[in-house]
Amino acid sequence: MVAASNPEHVVSPGMGELSARDADILAFERQWWKFAGAKEQAIRDQFQMSATRYYQLLNNLIDQPAALAHDPLLVKRLRRLRATRQRNRSAKRLGIDLTIDR
Repeated sequence: MVAASNPEHVVSPGMGELSARDADILAFERQWWKFAGAKEQAIRDQFQMSATRYYQLLNNLIDQPAALAHDPLLVKRLRRLRATRQRNRSAKRLGIDLTIDR
């Protein structure tokens, strides 16, 4: 089912498929380092949105089963990186030093 109001969507998001934009975001994350210059500028150039909005969309996207099915290695890596950042922020807030060898 093609979404008529938004040409970016290939099929209805409720059907478990990625939109064209979501697939493009995953493709960009897979190879953003190939773009010249800063990642934030590449995001603006390719997606015409702020880096903040891009990361909001990406954060939501990697929680979707369709994204995991589309590119499992990338999505698992991005989830792992997000979890590490969250763990570090929580530890810092609580005054816990995570750099100590066990």
